[in-house]
Amino acid sequence: MILDKIASSTARLGLPREVEISPHIEAKEGNVLAVRALMEKSVYDRLELVSGRMAKINKGDVMAGTLGYRRALKGFVGVVPESIHVGDTIHVLNLGGVLGLCVGKNPEVGSPLEVEVLGAVLIDGKPANIAQNALPARDTLGPCPPLVVVAGTCMSAGKTAAASEIVKRFASAGQRVAAAKLSGVACLKDTLDMEDHGAFATLSFLDCGLPSTAHVKDLAPYARAILASLASQNPDVIVVEMGDGILGDYRVGTFFTDPELVAATKAVVMCANDLVAAWGAQKLMEQWHIPITIMSGPVTDNQTGTEYIQTEMKLPAANAKTDGRALFGVVYEEIHK
Repeated sequence: MILDKIASSTARLGLPREVEISPHIEAKEGNVLAVRALMEKSVYDRLELVSGRMAKINKGDVMAGTLGYRRALKGFVGVVPESIHVGDTIHVLNLGGVLGLCVGKNPEVGSPLEVEVLGAVLIDGKPANIAQNALPARDTLGPCPPLVVVAGTCMSAGKTAAASEIVKRFASAGQRVAAAKLSGVACLKDTLDMEDHGAFATLSFLDCGLPSTAHVKDLAPYARAILASLASQNPDVIVVEMGDGILGDYRVGTFFTDPELVAATKAVVMCANDLVAAWGAQKLMEQWHIPITIMSGPVTDNQTGTEYIQTEMKLPAANAKTDGRALFGVVYEEIHK
């Protein structure tokens, strides 16, 4: 079968355009399916390709995507169905081509794009799964450079902008900076953005064979695997982006409650959309006994939020887009105490 488009969630496998498929399908997270688009949409109509480019999904396109889960507050909620057969209709759950059965949606994004199942993609005669030759989970972290962890109260809270700005300024200062995305749903755009800003090496949960972290009980073993692999390349610092929010179904909290990972974390940048979210993040992090180094995100888009955080919450605050120098300065000083 000839594929028109290959989703970025399959990137680890290096699939060719022409693939062998089987009608025998196991409904298993990480398995790669060939599907045909049954419709076109005006919203959520794009697919991120293995190159990182975004392409419009046209009706009739044959695509390779990855079975997985999604539980997005501002997107789709989707599951891997109990069984899948050729001819079934399932859905494209995200830009990276994670496939599943949509069981919930946000009004702003409408209904998900429907696809017809054509078969399971095979590699050397066996079902392709993105966990093949993936980084194995680790029980210990080992030696690790300082971690700068960028977290947020929700998706679309400015985390990637903050992480990339910090990466850029570390690189400009002559530091060897690596970067990681440890939670969320499979997509290359955030790690590619950090590479574009100067990270010499990047990894994500996708490199552990996970199409998302929505079905993972404990993020820590995978975080250790990613960070240990990056640490082996001798960076001076690793900038970590935690996808989604510190509360929610992507298991961010299991990072912040792991003693070894917390010990390696030397600075925490918290991104929030508004003052209530910023206040709540501070209270939650206090419960976890983790100090916030600086607050960023849309809550700092003007002086109203910034001044409140500084005067009432007693925290530094700086906007990544308009005051990157101040943001970086606070982070740099914190990790070099």
